[in-house]
Amino acid sequence: MPNLVLSTRALEVVKKGTSLFHHDGFPMVGVDKIMREAGVAKMTFYSYFHSKQRFVEICLIVQKERLKEKVVSIAEYDQGTSVIDKLKKLYYLHTDLEGPYYLIFKAIFETKNNYPNAYQTAVRYRTWLTNEIYSQLIKLKTDATFQDAKLFLYMIEGAIIQHLSSDGVDDREKVMDCFLCSLAS
Repeated sequence: MPNLVLSTRALEVVKKGTSLFHHDGFPMVGVDKIMREAGVAKMTFYSYFHSKQRFVEICLIVQKERLKEKVVSIAEYDQGTSVIDKLKKLYYLHTDLEGPYYLIFKAIFETKNNYPNAYQTAVRYRTWLTNEIYSQLIKLKTDATFQDAKLFLYMIEGAIIQHLSSDGVDDREKVMDCFLCSLAS
């Protein structure tokens, strides 16, 4: 996909839409609500985005790119930080329910049928993230496998589900410690 170029005002609408989707879910947020909350007219919305389907896709693309920047800054530019600490940072970044990954995680479940391009954006991010995780794991343990990276991703997503289904109990640290111990053996 060519580079996405949005005006400042369009980015404000995307930011508002992203927040609405994050908290209310993709199916529950209609164009009327987005326009009302963002303070834009119907013609303006449709001149920017053409459809809700395209708007959802753009929201996820923007979110994905912001998240990728954070991951790259942790994985590549965080010199002097151990691989274990980088993995922990990646884990906590992705398991934060108020963080940027949560919307992409929700998209896996909420967009497949109605917004297939948006769904593919979420799937592509997961694949990219798995590769980034693998590049860190291989530095930590030379015989690490791609399956280990997938397990790390599943651990992230399981921690999100656990946190959503618990009464505020946060077991993320225990899960991360258990995974790291398994790598040491």
